[in-house]
Amino acid sequence: MHPIWNMVHTERAGLMEDLKHVSDDDWKMDSLCSGWTVHDVAAHLVDCALTTSGNFAVTMMRAGFDFNRQNARGVAANRGTTPAETLTRLSEVVHRSSGPPRILAPLASRLVEEIAHGEDIRRPLGITRNYPSDAVAKAIRYQVRTGVKFGGAKELVNSVQLVSDNSDLEIGDGPAITGPALELLMLVSGRSPRQGSLSGPGMEDIEVPGNDKAF
Repeated sequence: MHPIWNMVHTERAGLMEDLKHVSDDDWKMDSLCSGWTVHDVAAHLVDCALTTSGNFAVTMMRAGFDFNRQNARGVAANRGTTPAETLTRLSEVVHRSSGPPRILAPLASRLVEEIAHGEDIRRPLGITRNYPSDAVAKAIRYQVRTGVKFGGAKELVNSVQLVSDNSDLEIGDGPAITGPALELLMLVSGRSPRQGSLSGPGMEDIEVPGNDKAF
């Protein structure tokens, strides 16, 4: 099995464990994804884990090749009637190793999805996770190679340098943006980093995105 799948499975298991300890009311809270609750994001992650090359093509055609519509339908299909039911569904897909065609969504995109959506859920709930540094680094490196229209940040950060102050990660050339690796990942995943977490002259050269990105 590819090492990235091991990282993905670790993140799924970590999120499932965190969600075991929150109340049903917490599942109703708004996530960092605009228009989605914590429950919706959890259902989206179930849907993503169940995706295969075959059913991806079918669901895209049925959604008129509209990613937002496809995502919304996936959430509706995989959102249990109760948080407990959705949590059970999440537990059943922890170790799945399937996804959309690699030509459209390289394997590293699965890792970005698990970490970024994990934060979409955890931050509103006040939950913190100490993510493995190599997993965060791989996710960042994928995002900076990927165009904005495909959920990445290639154009956003092509003239700055990303510098982690809690790992040895340094990517790019130009004015530096410095901060924790996880906050750099949030930046390159279309989300607002924690206020004041990033600094440096490079911040003047980019537009910090809002919290509305679903993969």
